[in-house]
Amino acid sequence: MDTRQWRDTIAAAQDGDRRALDELVEGWLPLVYNIVGRALNGHADVDDVVQETMLRAVDNLGSLRDPDSFRSWLVAIAMRQIRDRARRRTPAPLDESATGGAADFAELTVLRLQLEGQRREVAEAVRWLDDEDRQLLSLWWLEVAGELTRRELAAAVGISRQHAAVRVQRMKERLETSRGIVRALDGACPGLRELTARWNGRPDSVWRKRLARHIRGCGYCGDTRESVVPPERLLVGIALVPVPVGFTLSLALGGKTAAAATATVASVSWSAKVMSALTQPVVAATAGATIVAGGAYVVTQTPDAPPPRVAVSPTAASTHRPPPVVDTPSVSPSPSPSPSPSPSVTPTRTARYGSVVDAVDRAPDPDTPPAALPHRPETGVTSTGGAHAVMNHRGDSVTLTGKGYVLVRWQISPQYRAGGLVMPSWTGLRGELFHVASGGGRRMDDPVSATDSTATGMGSATIGYTVLPAGTQQMWQNEYFYLDGSVTLTVNERGADYGLSVFPSSWDAAEKDITTGPDQGVKRYGLVRDTGKDDTPVPQYLTRSTPADAATVAQESRVSAP
Repeated sequence: MDTRQWRDTIAAAQDGDRRALDELVEGWLPLVYNIVGRALNGHADVDDVVQETMLRAVDNLGSLRDPDSFRSWLVAIAMRQIRDRARRRTPAPLDESATGGAADFAELTVLRLQLEGQRREVAEAVRWLDDEDRQLLSLWWLEVAGELTRRELAAAVGISRQHAAVRVQRMKERLETSRGIVRALDGACPGLRELTARWNGRPDSVWRKRLARHIRGCGYCGDTRESVVPPERLLVGIALVPVPVGFTLSLALGGKTAAAATATVASVSWSAKVMSALTQPVVAATAGATIVAGGAYVVTQTPDAPPPRVAVSPTAASTHRPPPVVDTPSVSPSPSPSPSPSPSVTPTRTARYGSVVDAVDRAPDPDTPPAALPHRPETGVTSTGGAHAVMNHRGDSVTLTGKGYVLVRWQISPQYRAGGLVMPSWTGLRGELFHVASGGGRRMDDPVSATDSTATGMGSATIGYTVLPAGTQQMWQNEYFYLDGSVTLTVNERGADYGLSVFPSSWDAAEKDITTGPDQGVKRYGLVRDTGKDDTPVPQYLTRSTPADAATVAQESRVSAP
Protein backbone atom coordinates (compact mmCIF):
# COMPACT_ATOMS: atom_id res chain seq x y z
CA MET A 1 0.00 0.00 0.00
CA ASP A 2 1.56 3.25 -1.18
CA THR A 3 1.05 6.13 1.25
CA ARG A 4 1.43 8.66 -1.56
CA GLN A 5 -1.84 7.46 -3.08
CA TRP A 6 -3.53 8.25 0.24
CA ARG A 7 -2.03 11.72 0.72
CA ASP A 8 -5.25 13.60 -0.14
CA THR A 9 -7.39 11.25 1.94
CA ILE A 10 -5.08 11.65 4.94
CA ALA A 11 -5.09 15.43 4.61
CA ALA A 12 -8.89 15.51 4.33
CA ALA A 13 -9.23 13.28 7.39
CA GLN A 14 -6.94 15.58 9.35
CA ASP A 15 -9.20 18.48 8.36
CA GLY A 16 -12.20 16.71 9.88
CA ASP A 17 -13.71 15.03 6.81
CA ARG A 18 -15.56 12.10 8.33
CA ARG A 19 -15.95 10.21 5.07
CA ALA A 20 -12.21 10.48 4.41
CA LEU A 21 -11.44 9.21 7.91
CA ASP A 22 -13.76 6.24 7.50
CA GLU A 23 -12.11 5.47 4.15
CA LEU A 24 -8.67 5.75 5.72
CA VAL A 25 -9.48 3.36 8.55
CA GLU A 26 -11.16 0.85 6.28
CA GLY A 27 -8.33 0.95 3.74
CA TRP A 28 -5.52 0.43 6.25
CA LEU A 29 -7.25 -2.01 8.59
CA PRO A 30 -6.07 -5.10 6.63
CA LEU A 31 -2.41 -4.10 7.07
CA VAL A 32 -2.81 -3.65 10.83
CA TYR A 33 -4.85 -6.85 11.10
CA ASN A 34 -2.10 -8.84 9.35
CA ILE A 35 0.67 -7.40 11.51
CA VAL A 36 -1.17 -7.99 14.79
CA GLY A 37 -2.69 -11.30 13.73
CA ARG A 38 0.63 -12.81 12.70
CA ALA A 39 2.52 -11.37 15.68
CA LEU A 40 -0.02 -12.91 18.09
CA ASN A 41 -0.77 -15.90 15.84
CA GLY A 42 -4.51 -15.40 15.96
CA HIS A 43 -4.72 -15.20 19.76
CA ALA A 44 -8.03 -14.01 21.22
CA ASP A 45 -6.44 -10.63 21.96
CA VAL A 46 -5.95 -9.84 18.26
CA ASP A 47 -9.17 -7.91 17.81
CA ASP A 48 -8.55 -5.90 20.99
CA VAL A 49 -5.03 -4.94 19.90
CA VAL A 50 -6.22 -4.01 16.41
CA GLN A 51 -9.04 -1.96 17.96
CA GLU A 52 -6.62 -0.10 20.23
CA THR A 53 -4.16 0.52 17.38
CA MET A 54 -6.78 2.05 15.10
CA LEU A 55 -8.26 4.08 17.96
CA ARG A 56 -4.88 5.59 18.80
CA ALA A 57 -4.12 6.25 15.13
CA VAL A 58 -7.39 8.09 14.54
CA ASP A 59 -7.20 9.97 17.84
CA ASN A 60 -3.65 11.19 17.09
CA LEU A 61 -3.96 11.71 13.35
CA GLY A 62 -3.74 15.47 13.78
CA SER A 63 -0.20 15.13 15.13
CA LEU A 64 1.05 13.51 11.91
CA ARG A 65 3.00 16.18 10.04
CA ASP A 66 4.00 14.27 6.92
CA PRO A 67 1.21 12.26 5.23
CA ASP A 68 3.86 10.26 3.33
CA SER A 69 5.04 8.78 6.65
CA PHE A 70 1.54 7.56 7.57
CA ARG A 71 2.32 3.87 6.94
CA SER A 72 5.46 3.73 9.08
CA TRP A 73 3.69 5.80 11.76
CA LEU A 74 0.72 3.40 11.80
CA VAL A 75 2.94 0.29 11.87
CA ALA A 76 4.92 1.74 14.79
CA ILE A 77 1.67 2.27 16.72
CA ALA A 78 0.66 -1.33 16.05
CA MET A 79 3.99 -2.67 17.30
CA ARG A 80 3.77 -0.55 20.47
CA GLN A 81 0.34 -2.00 21.19
CA ILE A 82 1.66 -5.52 20.66
CA ARG A 83 4.55 -4.89 23.08
CA ASP A 84 2.25 -3.19 25.59
CA ARG A 85 0.01 -6.25 25.52
CA ALA A 86 3.03 -8.48 26.20
CA ARG A 87 4.05 -6.33 29.18
CA ARG A 88 0.54 -6.40 30.64
CA ARG A 89 0.42 -10.19 30.53
CA THR A 90 2.44 -12.66 32.54
CA PRO A 91 5.32 -13.96 30.41
CA ALA A 92 4.12 -17.33 29.14
CA PRO A 93 3.86 -18.97 25.74
CA LEU A 94 0.68 -18.28 23.85
CA ASP A 95 -1.89 -20.91 24.71
CA GLU A 96 -3.47 -21.61 21.36
CA SER A 97 -6.50 -23.07 23.10
CA ALA A 98 -7.28 -19.50 24.11
CA THR A 99 -8.49 -18.77 20.62
CA GLY A 100 -11.77 -20.38 21.54
CA GLY A 101 -11.60 -22.96 18.78
CA ALA A 102 -10.85 -20.46 16.02
CA ALA A 103 -8.12 -21.05 13.49
CA ASP A 104 -4.75 -19.60 14.47
CA PHE A 105 -3.30 -17.02 12.08
CA ALA A 106 -1.02 -19.54 10.42
CA GLU A 107 -4.02 -21.61 9.44
CA LEU A 108 -6.05 -18.56 8.40
CA THR A 109 -3.16 -17.64 6.12
CA VAL A 110 -3.12 -21.11 4.56
CA LEU A 111 -6.87 -21.39 4.10
CA ARG A 112 -7.73 -17.86 3.03
CA LEU A 113 -4.83 -17.46 0.63
CA GLN A 114 -5.05 -21.13 -0.46
CA LEU A 115 -1.32 -21.63 0.04
CA GLU A 116 0.19 -24.90 -1.10
CA GLY A 117 3.58 -26.58 -1.06
CA GLN A 118 6.46 -24.60 0.41
CA ARG A 119 4.36 -21.45 0.81
CA ARG A 120 2.08 -23.43 3.10
CA GLU A 121 5.14 -24.81 4.89
CA VAL A 122 6.41 -21.30 5.69
CA ALA A 123 3.02 -20.20 7.04
CA GLU A 124 2.76 -23.25 9.30
CA ALA A 125 6.36 -22.85 10.51
CA VAL A 126 5.40 -19.53 12.13
CA ARG A 127 3.72 -21.50 14.93
CA TRP A 128 7.14 -22.69 16.11
CA LEU A 129 8.65 -19.23 16.58
CA ASP A 130 8.94 -17.47 19.92
CA ASP A 131 6.91 -14.31 20.52
CA GLU A 132 9.78 -11.92 19.70
CA ASP A 133 10.60 -13.68 16.44
CA ARG A 134 6.93 -13.84 15.51
CA GLN A 135 6.57 -10.09 16.04
CA LEU A 136 9.56 -9.41 13.80
CA LEU A 137 8.31 -11.86 11.20
CA SER A 138 4.93 -10.09 11.11
CA LEU A 139 6.81 -7.10 9.68
CA TRP A 140 9.37 -8.96 7.58
CA TRP A 141 6.60 -11.01 5.92
CA LEU A 142 5.00 -7.75 4.79
CA GLU A 143 8.37 -6.38 3.73
CA VAL A 144 9.07 -9.23 1.31
CA ALA A 145 5.43 -9.11 0.17
CA GLY A 146 5.97 -5.47 -0.85
CA GLU A 147 3.78 -3.91 1.83
CA LEU A 148 6.58 -2.41 3.97
CA THR A 149 10.11 -1.13 3.47
CA ARG A 150 13.16 -2.13 5.51
CA ARG A 151 13.31 1.43 6.84
CA GLU A 152 9.73 1.13 8.09
CA LEU A 153 10.45 -2.27 9.62
CA ALA A 154 13.44 -0.91 11.53
CA ALA A 155 11.52 2.16 12.68
CA ALA A 156 8.60 0.03 13.92
CA VAL A 157 10.93 -2.16 15.98
CA GLY A 158 12.87 0.87 17.19
CA ILE A 159 16.32 -0.19 15.97
CA SER A 160 18.75 0.82 13.24
CA ARG A 161 18.58 -0.69 9.76
CA GLN A 162 21.89 -2.48 10.39
CA HIS A 163 20.61 -4.00 13.62
CA ALA A 164 17.34 -4.90 11.86
CA ALA A 165 19.32 -6.82 9.22
CA VAL A 166 21.01 -8.90 11.96
CA ARG A 167 17.70 -9.53 13.76
CA VAL A 168 15.96 -10.56 10.55
CA GLN A 169 18.78 -12.95 9.62
CA ARG A 170 18.60 -14.69 13.00
CA MET A 171 14.82 -14.92 12.77
CA LYS A 172 15.10 -16.44 9.28
CA GLU A 173 17.49 -19.10 10.61
CA ARG A 174 14.94 -20.12 13.25
CA LEU A 175 12.21 -20.01 10.62
CA GLU A 176 14.22 -22.43 8.45
CA THR A 177 14.58 -24.76 11.44
CA SER A 178 10.82 -24.58 11.93
CA ARG A 179 10.21 -25.29 8.24
CA GLY A 180 12.27 -28.45 8.63
CA ILE A 181 10.08 -29.50 11.56
CA VAL A 182 6.89 -28.93 9.57
CA ARG A 183 8.34 -30.93 6.68
CA ALA A 184 9.43 -33.78 8.94
CA LEU A 185 6.09 -33.98 10.72
CA ASP A 186 4.42 -34.44 7.34
CA GLY A 187 6.70 -37.40 6.67
CA ALA A 188 6.70 -40.91 8.04
CA CYS A 189 9.94 -41.27 9.99
CA PRO A 190 9.46 -44.08 12.55
CA GLY A 191 11.92 -42.43 14.95
CA LEU A 192 10.00 -39.18 14.81
CA ARG A 193 6.75 -41.02 15.42
CA GLU A 194 8.20 -42.52 18.59
CA LEU A 195 9.58 -39.17 19.73
CA THR A 196 6.29 -37.30 19.21
CA ALA A 197 4.20 -39.93 20.98
CA ARG A 198 4.61 -37.85 24.15
CA TRP A 199 3.93 -34.51 22.43
CA ASN A 200 0.58 -32.76 23.01
CA GLY A 201 0.58 -31.31 19.50
CA ARG A 202 1.18 -27.68 20.52
CA PRO A 203 4.34 -26.08 19.14
CA ASP A 204 6.71 -24.58 21.72
CA SER A 205 10.41 -23.81 22.06
CA VAL A 206 11.19 -26.97 24.04
CA TRP A 207 9.77 -29.28 21.39
CA ARG A 208 11.28 -27.16 18.63
CA LYS A 209 14.72 -27.92 20.05
CA ARG A 210 13.96 -31.62 20.57
CA LEU A 211 12.63 -32.07 17.05
CA ALA A 212 15.46 -30.02 15.54
CA ARG A 213 18.02 -32.27 17.27
CA HIS A 214 16.29 -35.35 15.88
CA ILE A 215 16.17 -33.94 12.35
CA ARG A 216 19.87 -33.00 12.39
CA GLY A 217 20.83 -36.57 13.26
CA CYS A 218 18.23 -38.40 11.16
CA GLY A 219 19.00 -39.49 7.63
CA TYR A 220 15.31 -39.94 6.89
CA CYS A 221 14.10 -36.52 8.08
CA GLY A 222 17.20 -34.72 6.81
CA ASP A 223 16.85 -36.16 3.31
CA THR A 224 15.26 -33.21 1.48
CA ARG A 225 14.42 -34.51 -1.98
CA GLU A 226 12.73 -31.26 -2.98
CA SER A 227 14.90 -28.17 -3.30
CA VAL A 228 14.08 -25.73 -0.53
CA VAL A 229 13.13 -22.28 -1.84
CA PRO A 230 14.15 -19.30 0.34
CA PRO A 231 11.10 -17.90 2.14
CA GLU A 232 11.52 -14.40 0.69
CA ARG A 233 11.10 -15.82 -2.82
CA LEU A 234 7.97 -17.66 -1.72
CA LEU A 235 6.37 -14.62 -0.10
CA VAL A 236 7.06 -11.99 -2.78
CA GLY A 237 3.78 -10.41 -3.85
CA ILE A 238 1.61 -12.55 -1.58
CA ALA A 239 -1.71 -10.94 -0.70
CA LEU A 240 -2.79 -9.74 2.71
CA VAL A 241 -4.98 -12.15 4.64
CA PRO A 242 -8.53 -10.73 4.43
CA VAL A 243 -10.14 -9.34 7.57
CA PRO A 244 -12.89 -11.65 8.88
CA VAL A 245 -16.55 -11.01 8.19
CA GLY A 246 -18.14 -9.09 11.04
CA PHE A 247 -14.85 -7.66 12.35
CA THR A 248 -16.15 -4.32 13.64
CA LEU A 249 -14.23 -1.34 14.94
CA SER A 250 -16.13 0.66 17.53
CA LEU A 251 -14.05 3.79 18.03
CA ALA A 252 -15.26 6.11 20.80
CA LEU A 253 -13.95 9.46 19.73
CA GLY A 254 -16.04 11.99 21.56
CA GLY A 255 -18.24 12.57 18.54
CA LYS A 256 -15.31 12.86 16.12
CA THR A 257 -15.87 9.80 13.93
CA ALA A 258 -15.47 6.06 13.74
CA ALA A 259 -15.27 3.39 11.14
CA ALA A 260 -15.72 -0.32 10.69
CA ALA A 261 -14.49 -2.53 7.93
CA THR A 262 -15.93 -5.85 6.98
CA ALA A 263 -14.16 -8.29 4.72
CA THR A 264 -15.30 -11.31 2.81
CA VAL A 265 -14.03 -14.30 4.73
CA ALA A 266 -15.96 -15.91 7.59
CA SER A 267 -14.44 -16.24 11.04
CA VAL A 268 -16.51 -17.57 13.88
CA SER A 269 -14.73 -16.25 16.95
CA TRP A 270 -14.56 -12.63 15.83
CA SER A 271 -18.13 -12.65 14.52
CA ALA A 272 -19.39 -14.09 17.78
CA LYS A 273 -17.49 -11.54 19.81
CA VAL A 274 -18.75 -8.67 17.67
CA MET A 275 -22.35 -9.85 17.91
CA SER A 276 -22.00 -10.09 21.68
CA ALA A 277 -20.74 -6.52 21.84
CA LEU A 278 -23.50 -5.21 19.62
CA THR A 279 -26.21 -6.67 21.81
CA GLN A 280 -25.07 -4.75 24.89
CA PRO A 281 -27.43 -1.90 25.97
CA VAL A 282 -24.91 0.82 25.20
CA VAL A 283 -24.38 -0.21 21.58
CA ALA A 284 -26.90 -1.46 19.07
CA ALA A 285 -26.50 -1.74 15.32
CA THR A 286 -28.32 -2.99 12.31
CA ALA A 287 -26.74 -3.80 8.99
CA GLY A 288 -25.68 -0.67 7.15
CA ALA A 289 -26.75 1.67 9.96
CA THR A 290 -24.68 4.21 11.88
CA ILE A 291 -25.79 4.67 15.48
CA VAL A 292 -24.53 7.06 18.13
CA ALA A 293 -24.43 5.47 21.57
CA GLY A 294 -22.54 6.89 24.51
CA GLY A 295 -20.32 8.97 22.25
CA ALA A 296 -19.29 6.02 20.08
CA TYR A 297 -20.05 5.73 16.42
CA VAL A 298 -20.37 2.21 15.11
CA VAL A 299 -20.55 1.49 11.41
CA THR A 300 -21.29 -2.04 10.32
CA GLN A 301 -21.36 -3.26 6.78
CA THR A 302 -22.90 -6.63 6.07
CA PRO A 303 -21.42 -8.35 3.01
CA ASP A 304 -23.70 -8.43 0.03
CA ALA A 305 -25.79 -11.55 0.12
CA PRO A 306 -24.36 -14.02 -2.36
CA PRO A 307 -26.49 -14.52 -5.44
CA PRO A 308 -28.81 -17.47 -5.07
CA ARG A 309 -27.14 -20.57 -6.34
CA VAL A 310 -29.42 -23.19 -7.75
CA ALA A 311 -28.73 -26.61 -6.35
CA VAL A 312 -27.11 -28.16 -9.38
CA SER A 313 -26.55 -31.86 -9.67
CA PRO A 314 -22.89 -32.87 -9.57
CA THR A 315 -21.02 -33.23 -12.81
CA ALA A 316 -21.45 -36.45 -14.67
CA ALA A 317 -17.98 -37.41 -13.57
CA SER A 318 -19.03 -37.43 -9.93
CA THR A 319 -21.64 -40.14 -10.55
CA HIS A 320 -23.74 -39.17 -7.56
CA ARG A 321 -25.91 -42.22 -7.29
CA PRO A 322 -29.64 -42.38 -6.49
CA PRO A 323 -30.79 -43.74 -3.14
CA PRO A 324 -30.19 -47.48 -2.92
CA VAL A 325 -33.15 -49.78 -3.22
CA VAL A 326 -31.72 -52.35 -0.85
CA ASP A 327 -30.96 -51.56 2.75
CA THR A 328 -28.25 -54.11 3.49
CA PRO A 329 -24.92 -52.47 4.25
CA SER A 330 -21.78 -53.65 2.52
CA VAL A 331 -19.50 -55.94 4.46
CA SER A 332 -16.93 -54.02 6.44
CA PRO A 333 -13.28 -54.86 5.84
CA SER A 334 -12.69 -54.41 9.56
CA PRO A 335 -13.13 -57.28 12.01
CA SER A 336 -16.36 -57.56 13.97
CA PRO A 337 -18.42 -54.98 12.08
CA SER A 338 -21.28 -53.36 13.95
CA PRO A 339 -23.53 -51.83 11.29
CA SER A 340 -26.07 -49.19 12.15
CA PRO A 341 -29.78 -49.88 11.64
CA SER A 342 -30.71 -49.74 7.96
CA PRO A 343 -34.15 -48.28 7.22
CA SER A 344 -35.88 -49.34 4.04
CA VAL A 345 -35.39 -46.80 1.30
CA THR A 346 -37.57 -46.11 -1.67
CA PRO A 347 -35.86 -44.29 -4.53
CA THR A 348 -37.36 -40.82 -4.57
CA ARG A 349 -36.11 -37.37 -5.47
CA THR A 350 -36.37 -36.33 -1.83
CA ALA A 351 -34.38 -39.09 -0.21
CA ARG A 352 -34.25 -39.28 3.55
CA TYR A 353 -31.06 -37.98 5.09
CA GLY A 354 -28.48 -40.71 5.48
CA SER A 355 -29.92 -43.07 2.90
CA VAL A 356 -27.43 -42.01 0.21
CA VAL A 357 -23.87 -43.10 0.98
CA ASP A 358 -20.71 -42.15 -0.92
CA ALA A 359 -20.33 -44.28 -4.03
CA VAL A 360 -17.20 -45.21 -5.91
CA ASP A 361 -16.90 -42.78 -8.81
CA ARG A 362 -14.55 -42.38 -11.72
CA ALA A 363 -12.14 -39.48 -11.82
CA PRO A 364 -13.35 -36.54 -13.90
CA ASP A 365 -11.43 -35.59 -17.00
CA PRO A 366 -8.58 -33.14 -16.36
CA ASP A 367 -9.71 -29.52 -15.97
CA THR A 368 -13.39 -30.46 -15.87
CA PRO A 369 -15.12 -27.59 -14.01
CA PRO A 370 -17.16 -28.82 -11.05
CA ALA A 371 -20.81 -28.05 -10.42
CA ALA A 372 -21.68 -25.10 -8.20
CA LEU A 373 -21.17 -25.75 -4.49
CA PRO A 374 -24.40 -24.91 -2.62
CA HIS A 375 -23.80 -22.51 0.25
CA ARG A 376 -25.18 -24.10 3.40
CA PRO A 377 -25.64 -22.03 6.59
CA GLU A 378 -22.46 -21.77 8.65
CA THR A 379 -21.81 -20.40 12.11
CA GLY A 380 -18.51 -22.20 12.48
CA VAL A 381 -17.07 -25.48 13.70
CA THR A 382 -14.87 -26.00 16.75
CA SER A 383 -12.42 -28.87 17.08
CA THR A 384 -10.95 -30.61 20.10
CA GLY A 385 -7.75 -30.75 18.08
CA GLY A 386 -7.61 -27.00 17.58
CA ALA A 387 -7.30 -25.16 14.30
CA HIS A 388 -5.02 -27.81 12.79
CA ALA A 389 -5.32 -31.33 14.18
CA VAL A 390 -2.66 -33.71 12.86
CA MET A 391 -3.51 -37.38 13.40
CA ASN A 392 -0.84 -39.93 12.50
CA HIS A 393 -1.43 -42.89 14.79
CA ARG A 394 -4.09 -45.54 15.23
CA GLY A 395 -6.72 -44.32 17.68
CA ASP A 396 -6.01 -40.61 17.19
CA SER A 397 -9.31 -38.77 17.09
CA VAL A 398 -10.85 -35.33 17.01
CA THR A 399 -14.38 -34.25 17.89
CA LEU A 400 -15.98 -31.55 15.76
CA THR A 401 -18.93 -29.47 16.89
CA GLY A 402 -20.96 -26.73 15.24
CA LYS A 403 -22.48 -25.78 11.93
CA GLY A 404 -20.16 -25.31 9.00
CA TYR A 405 -17.47 -26.82 6.80
CA VAL A 406 -14.59 -29.14 7.69
CA LEU A 407 -11.51 -29.97 5.60
CA VAL A 408 -9.86 -33.38 5.97
CA ARG A 409 -6.47 -33.49 4.23
CA TRP A 410 -4.93 -36.86 3.38
CA GLN A 411 -1.27 -37.80 3.81
CA ILE A 412 -0.62 -41.27 2.35
CA SER A 413 2.85 -42.71 3.14
CA PRO A 414 3.38 -45.88 1.09
CA GLN A 415 7.14 -45.32 1.18
CA TYR A 416 7.01 -46.25 4.86
CA ARG A 417 4.35 -48.93 4.84
CA ALA A 418 2.15 -49.92 1.90
CA GLY A 419 -0.63 -52.51 1.86
CA GLY A 420 -4.27 -52.60 2.87
CA LEU A 421 -5.67 -49.39 4.36
CA VAL A 422 -8.30 -49.36 7.12
CA MET A 423 -10.36 -46.22 6.54
CA PRO A 424 -10.96 -43.60 9.24
CA SER A 425 -14.47 -43.53 10.66
CA TRP A 426 -17.01 -40.98 11.85
CA THR A 427 -18.72 -42.01 15.10
CA GLY A 428 -21.12 -40.62 17.68
CA LEU A 429 -22.89 -38.41 15.14
CA ARG A 430 -25.43 -36.00 16.60
CA GLY A 431 -27.18 -34.06 13.87
CA GLU A 432 -26.15 -34.30 10.22
CA LEU A 433 -22.91 -34.79 8.31
CA PHE A 434 -22.60 -34.55 4.51
CA HIS A 435 -19.70 -35.18 2.13
CA VAL A 436 -19.95 -32.05 0.01
CA ALA A 437 -16.83 -31.68 -2.14
CA SER A 438 -13.33 -32.89 -3.00
CA GLY A 439 -10.37 -30.71 -3.88
CA GLY A 440 -6.67 -30.13 -3.48
CA GLY A 441 -6.12 -30.32 -7.22
CA ARG A 442 -5.85 -34.10 -7.47
CA ARG A 443 -7.12 -37.49 -6.46
CA MET A 444 -4.69 -39.61 -4.52
CA ASP A 445 -4.57 -42.13 -7.37
CA ASP A 446 -3.39 -39.49 -9.87
CA PRO A 447 0.09 -39.87 -11.42
CA VAL A 448 2.70 -37.91 -9.47
CA SER A 449 5.93 -38.54 -11.39
CA ALA A 450 7.12 -37.54 -14.83
CA THR A 451 9.71 -40.34 -14.84
CA ASP A 452 7.85 -43.24 -13.17
CA SER A 453 4.59 -44.01 -14.94
CA THR A 454 3.57 -46.39 -12.12
CA ALA A 455 3.80 -43.76 -9.38
CA THR A 456 0.64 -42.23 -7.92
CA GLY A 457 -0.26 -40.67 -4.60
CA MET A 458 -1.08 -44.20 -3.45
CA GLY A 459 2.40 -45.63 -4.16
CA SER A 460 4.36 -47.14 -7.03
CA ALA A 461 5.48 -50.46 -8.44
CA THR A 462 8.80 -50.02 -6.63
CA ILE A 463 7.60 -49.29 -3.10
CA GLY A 464 4.15 -50.87 -3.30
CA TYR A 465 0.68 -49.39 -3.16
CA THR A 466 -1.78 -48.35 -0.49
CA VAL A 467 -4.90 -50.37 -1.24
CA LEU A 468 -8.42 -49.26 -0.32
CA PRO A 469 -11.05 -51.73 0.87
CA ALA A 470 -13.31 -52.96 -1.92
CA GLY A 471 -16.13 -50.52 -2.60
CA THR A 472 -14.47 -47.62 -0.79
CA GLN A 473 -14.61 -44.16 -2.33
CA GLN A 474 -11.19 -43.01 -3.58
CA MET A 475 -10.17 -39.94 -1.58
CA TRP A 476 -8.79 -36.71 -3.00
CA GLN A 477 -6.02 -34.67 -1.40
CA ASN A 478 -8.63 -32.46 0.29
CA GLU A 479 -12.06 -33.72 1.30
CA TYR A 480 -14.73 -31.26 2.46
CA PHE A 481 -17.62 -32.10 4.74
CA TYR A 482 -20.55 -30.11 6.11
CA LEU A 483 -21.49 -30.65 9.75
CA ASP A 484 -24.56 -29.51 11.64
CA GLY A 485 -24.15 -31.04 15.07
CA SER A 486 -21.20 -33.02 16.45
CA VAL A 487 -19.17 -36.05 15.37
CA THR A 488 -15.84 -37.74 16.14
CA LEU A 489 -13.33 -38.64 13.39
CA THR A 490 -10.90 -41.46 14.28
CA VAL A 491 -7.80 -42.79 12.51
CA ASN A 492 -7.99 -46.59 12.30
CA GLU A 493 -4.52 -47.22 10.93
CA ARG A 494 -3.70 -50.90 10.46
CA GLY A 495 -1.43 -52.00 7.66
CA ALA A 496 -0.90 -49.08 5.28
CA ASP A 497 0.45 -45.91 6.80
CA TYR A 498 -1.54 -42.70 6.53
CA GLY A 499 -2.28 -39.48 8.39
CA LEU A 500 -5.06 -36.92 8.46
CA SER A 501 -4.99 -33.18 9.03
CA VAL A 502 -8.33 -31.73 10.09
CA PHE A 503 -9.21 -28.05 9.77
CA PRO A 504 -12.44 -26.21 10.59
CA SER A 505 -12.99 -24.46 7.26
CA SER A 506 -15.52 -22.32 5.40
CA TRP A 507 -17.58 -22.34 2.23
CA ASP A 508 -15.32 -19.67 0.77
CA ALA A 509 -12.21 -21.82 1.23
CA ALA A 510 -13.90 -24.95 -0.13
CA GLU A 511 -15.33 -23.16 -3.16
CA LYS A 512 -11.99 -21.57 -4.02
CA ASP A 513 -10.12 -24.84 -3.59
CA ILE A 514 -12.38 -26.92 -5.82
CA THR A 515 -12.67 -24.30 -8.56
CA THR A 516 -9.02 -23.27 -8.86
CA GLY A 517 -6.80 -25.86 -7.24
CA PRO A 518 -3.16 -25.13 -6.35
CA ASP A 519 -1.03 -22.85 -8.53
CA GLN A 520 1.34 -25.65 -9.45
CA GLY A 521 0.70 -29.22 -10.49
CA VAL A 522 -3.01 -28.89 -11.23
CA LYS A 523 -4.38 -32.19 -12.47
CA ARG A 524 -8.00 -31.20 -12.55
CA TYR A 525 -10.57 -29.05 -10.85
CA GLY A 526 -12.32 -30.28 -7.74
CA LEU A 527 -15.54 -32.22 -7.51
CA VAL A 528 -18.88 -31.21 -5.96
CA ARG A 529 -21.08 -33.87 -4.39
CA ASP A 530 -23.50 -31.54 -2.60
CA THR A 531 -26.97 -31.28 -4.12
CA GLY A 532 -28.05 -28.77 -1.50
CA LYS A 533 -30.69 -31.23 -0.33
CA ASP A 534 -30.99 -34.13 2.08
CA ASP A 535 -29.96 -36.50 -0.70
CA THR A 536 -26.39 -35.24 -0.60
CA PRO A 537 -24.26 -38.32 0.20
CA VAL A 538 -23.04 -39.02 3.71
CA PRO A 539 -19.49 -40.33 4.21
CA GLN A 540 -18.76 -44.00 4.17
CA TYR A 541 -17.92 -45.40 7.62
CA LEU A 542 -20.35 -43.11 9.45
CA THR A 543 -22.49 -44.08 12.45
CA ARG A 544 -24.44 -42.51 15.28
CA SER A 545 -23.18 -45.14 17.68
CA THR A 546 -19.89 -45.02 19.59
CA PRO A 547 -18.29 -48.47 19.33
CA ALA A 548 -15.43 -49.49 21.57
CA ASP A 549 -13.30 -49.91 18.44
CA ALA A 550 -13.98 -47.24 15.82
CA ALA A 551 -12.53 -49.54 13.14
CA THR A 552 -15.61 -51.77 13.43
CA VAL A 553 -17.91 -49.22 11.79
CA ALA A 554 -19.54 -50.78 8.73
CA GLN A 555 -18.58 -49.41 5.33
CA GLU A 556 -22.06 -48.16 4.47
CA SER A 557 -23.78 -47.67 7.80
CA ARG A 558 -27.09 -45.88 7.36
CA VAL A 559 -27.72 -42.84 9.54
CA SER A 560 -31.39 -42.05 10.00
CA ALA A 561 -32.64 -38.52 10.56
CA PRO A 562 -31.94 -37.18 14.07
